[in-house]
Amino acid sequence: MYDCIIIGKGPAGISAAIYISRSNLKCLVIGKSETALRKAKTIENYYGFEKPISGEELFRRGIKQAEEQNIEIKTDEVLDIEYGNETYIVKTVNSEYETKTIILATGKSRKSSNIAGEKEFEGKGISYCAICDGFFFKNKNVAVIGSGEYALHEAEVLRNVTDKVSIFTNGSQLPENRSVEIQNIIEGKIDSIRGEKKVESIVLEDSRSIPVDGIFIAEGIASSSDFAKKLGIIVKNNNVVVNEDMETNVPGIYAAGDVRTKKLRQIVTAAADGANAVTSAEQYLSDLKRG
Repeated sequence: MYDCIIIGKGPAGISAAIYISRSNLKCLVIGKSETALRKAKTIENYYGFEKPISGEELFRRGIKQAEEQNIEIKTDEVLDIEYGNETYIVKTVNSEYETKTIILATGKSRKSSNIAGEKEFEGKGISYCAICDGFFFKNKNVAVIGSGEYALHEAEVLRNVTDKVSIFTNGSQLPENRSVEIQNIIEGKIDSIRGEKKVESIVLEDSRSIPVDGIFIAEGIASSSDFAKKLGIIVKNNNVVVNEDMETNVPGIYAAGDVRTKKLRQIVTAAADGANAVTSAEQYLSDLKRG
């Protein structure tokens, strides 16, 4: 059992971990290594560096700093978060963990697929959350668009309501050692999503038209806003809504960094968010102990 699980290894997540480690609380950081920070070629406006530093180097130093403080860090992909018995269960590709609090710090939300027709049919057969909207498609023909573990996870959720689940990889390959076996896999590139008043088919670039009743977009990895929606956390424009203390509307869950509602998205503000989220989490944990 962890006191806090931080999802995300960027400036917000690692800053939160460094602060919470000073409180003698059991903390785990989970995340992939592909962060927006690592793509920054030159950073010239971060405190303490008289010369420019690359995002790659700043990322490396942050991880090293956390490791020097014996913070537990796992490189893994989070697939889902569920409610436990007054706790939360974080499910990853390789394992699952129980925690009293969670800090969402995955950075920017997943982008849409940019497939023609996606925006037009949002809410008319297109969804981004299987556990939220799957029951609308009971015993119907549904498609999941994506090629990673998150797409496989969404397909597995949908199989609880229908046995007619297909994965469209849009020209990509599914993981070789995948955690879920899906029979109907369509690997062709997608041209468009079509229908009249609602989704009716997916058209491939080779001109094949495949009838579907619903489509779930699950490209890339799950973002903080994906998890938030499943937990009933308020999301606005794909940003998690928090107060000035980084608290969401769900007790024990916080959001920090670019994933939250904010005007200025910078490394320095992400790091500050992480520290503020920890302060709130520590107060919540203290209140739990007092009953």
